[in-house]
Amino acid sequence: MQTLSYTDSAQDLHAAAIALRAGQLIAFPTETVYGLGGDARNDMAVAGIFEAKGRPRFNPLIVHVASLQEAQELAVFDTKALALAQRFWPGPLTMVLPARAGNGLSALVTADLPSLAIRVPAHKTALGLLAAFGGPVAAPSANISGAISPTTAAHVMQGLGGRIAGVVDGGPCAVGVESTILALLGGSAQILRHGGAEQEDIEAALGAALDVPAAPQESRPLAPGQLASHYAPDSALRMNAVAAKPGEVMIGFGPYLGDITLSANGTLREAAANLFAALRRADAMAAATGGAIAVAPIPFEGLGRAINDRLTRAAAPKP
Repeated sequence: MQTLSYTDSAQDLHAAAIALRAGQLIAFPTETVYGLGGDARNDMAVAGIFEAKGRPRFNPLIVHVASLQEAQELAVFDTKALALAQRFWPGPLTMVLPARAGNGLSALVTADLPSLAIRVPAHKTALGLLAAFGGPVAAPSANISGAISPTTAAHVMQGLGGRIAGVVDGGPCAVGVESTILALLGGSAQILRHGGAEQEDIEAALGAALDVPAAPQESRPLAPGQLASHYAPDSALRMNAVAAKPGEVMIGFGPYLGDITLSANGTLREAAANLFAALRRADAMAAATGGAIAVAPIPFEGLGRAINDRLTRAAAPKP
């Protein structure tokens, strides 16, 4: 299959939307990472997402929509969810909510769960494509399942070129890590995945601390990003390294110098934006010498929670 490259022009977004309506898969940029989009109401399109990524069918997908109004047609919002949507959308917060009966979505999107993961992205190109398409788009990260997430169109082509119909090139992603996933079910508010929306900001918006989530069930995850091994380079990875060992490629942060640096001045937002590109570069350097990757300590606060989450899963033994 030839994978077409689209620009972010209105004409190209219209053409990409036509491809989505035909059941084809189109990768597109969001503020977090590039997503692999398919019509969330089309069983064959959604099945194609799982096939292209090599993703297990029990792992649910996030649905992207252009507005809160569209989201309310698909999921049930309580007062907490509505307040958070009004505060964080468009933006890097995904909410897992009770799915609305008769929403028309493919059962593959929710992995037959009664809940739905949904968000409104804060990216002009993504919103333009969603508006041109005129409906919900299921879109996990546009990469082979378990591999490093893509933050540029070139990253998408490296992993999925020849497997999907097209890629909309909207430049590099500003946030650089996936959305935060917050479950709002049964009156509880639990973070299932740390991401671009910071825990401290969510708690401030709610006026309360978030509940401690139960350990995820890998055989039945409630949301994406809960598998132990994920976002992983081919090379072994060691966290909290203050210096490289012989044969290691060092990814630095702040005062800890490296062959590649996430942020020389220790800015977590800059580090998050650079994370996946740095992992790809370090992986290529390590592969050339048969070495491994070492990553400097990252503070466990703000966006550092998301960075440490990705690194922990990247360092986990591969299944």
